[in-house]
Amino acid sequence: MFPGLAAAAAARRCGWSSALRLRVRCGAAARVSGEPREWQNLVTFGSFSNMVPCTLSQAKLYSTNIQKEGQGSKTLIVEKIPSLDEAVKAVLKKREYGPKYTQNNFITGVRAMNEFCLKSSDLEQLRKIRQRSPHEDTESFTVYLRSDVEAKSLEVWGSLEALAREKKLRKEAEIEYRERLFRNQKILREYRDFLGNTKPRSRMASVFLKGPGKVVMVAICINGLNCFFKFLAWIYTGSASMFSEAIHSLSDTCNQVLLALGISKSVQTPDPTHPYGFSNMRYIASLISGVGIFMMGAGLSWYHGVMGLLNPQPMESLLWAYCILAGSLVSEGATLLVAVNELRRSAQAKGMSFYKYVMESRDPSTNVILLEDTAAVLGVTIAATCMGLTSITGNPLYDSLGSLGVGTLLGVVSAFLIYTNTEALLGRSIQPEQVQRLTELLENDPSVRAIHDVKATDLGLGKVRFKAEVDFDGRVVTRSYLEKQDFDQMLQEIQEVKTPEELETFMLKHGENIIDTLGAEVDRLEKELKKRNPEIRHVDLEIL
Repeated sequence: MFPGLAAAAAARRCGWSSALRLRVRCGAAARVSGEPREWQNLVTFGSFSNMVPCTLSQAKLYSTNIQKEGQGSKTLIVEKIPSLDEAVKAVLKKREYGPKYTQNNFITGVRAMNEFCLKSSDLEQLRKIRQRSPHEDTESFTVYLRSDVEAKSLEVWGSLEALAREKKLRKEAEIEYRERLFRNQKILREYRDFLGNTKPRSRMASVFLKGPGKVVMVAICINGLNCFFKFLAWIYTGSASMFSEAIHSLSDTCNQVLLALGISKSVQTPDPTHPYGFSNMRYIASLISGVGIFMMGAGLSWYHGVMGLLNPQPMESLLWAYCILAGSLVSEGATLLVAVNELRRSAQAKGMSFYKYVMESRDPSTNVILLEDTAAVLGVTIAATCMGLTSITGNPLYDSLGSLGVGTLLGVVSAFLIYTNTEALLGRSIQPEQVQRLTELLENDPSVRAIHDVKATDLGLGKVRFKAEVDFDGRVVTRSYLEKQDFDQMLQEIQEVKTPEELETFMLKHGENIIDTLGAEVDRLEKELKKRNPEIRHVDLEIL
């Protein structure tokens, strides 16, 4: 029998899909002639149709040692050939990309021209790639490979040092251009002021004709007049309570001017420095207003009241003081009604109760006006009562106690304003019902398996920022990609795959397209959230 028959039969049963070659070497241990004899035989077997899980390492287990009379022992030696798995691993070994790997990074044309000092004509010679756009107004845009852009910049400028010098010169030119532009804008503004500005009413001006802006402007006018007349009454009578009321009206006027500045700043368009806008300026202005009420209003009222207790002074006729207080009560009450109506209207639009809307400081500017006018009405009542007791009894201590009472009232209002606006600036969540509705909208989507770490923050002015970590169903995403493909062409590509390199190319191509499909799914969900919830301005969906 042929010495390698057993090994050949065993290997044939393994059914390799490609031809397996066994080198059979037989040598005689002891021959009559004493001459060493070696012979080789090449056995080829296997077919493409017979495939069973068998490796070449199994074939080398079959060896025979046949003893025949007059012949030496013959030994079958099977040399191990690397298996298919080992060959694939050799091709797809792990690649070390390094921290500065930019071969596959994309860069937009604007960045290429700004950062690498290239012209649009230079980019025309580079490879162009159409990518899904991250912006809502465009579906796709053109990008370039960063490696191509870097190579082109070196070709144009010759060296990195020359590129750095050019960037420095352009930076200096940009600074000079901005300074010149600022001077020209200033001259143009002066020219318009001289000839008269005929531009339509701006957004900043129209904001003071309705809503919180209108309430603030009405309060500034009324409190300014009240402050003026109260100071006249204090100078005429010398009443400590009247002084506290004059200081109260002065602090209210200053704080409302500050609120007006905050409102005008909050409607400005977002810029690169403040990408989420300036809506929080209303809370900042209200917070500073609360601190101002505490320091100016409450502090001076307490000081004057304590000084009146330590050094009582007789008061003159209080008739003018009563008249001014009565007029102040009417005007402050009118401003209070305007603020209450505005807050009630806003609370109904949000679907909240009036009390909850005020306590959560959803409209900080109008909230400040409400509390200041409420304190003003109560303060006028306290001042009039204490002044009446002083005129009846002739004891000026009652008037000093009235000053302390007004100061305490202002302290309570300022503490409430500081607390509510600080809570808003720290990042307050929207209503739990709204969060639940947004979560259910995402979870009901077929491509989403789970939602985690949901955060919905109120940015002010009815703007909401929504963030969540989304666990996508990879099968649904892949199926949505396959629905757009030509299956006959894809099957043909699969049948043409013969080598590990071709397999890698096939997988990389479709893998990148599936990732783009996942990004498109994220964009679709973000648009759906904004469409059904107009108050959401910024959506951050992180893939889990």
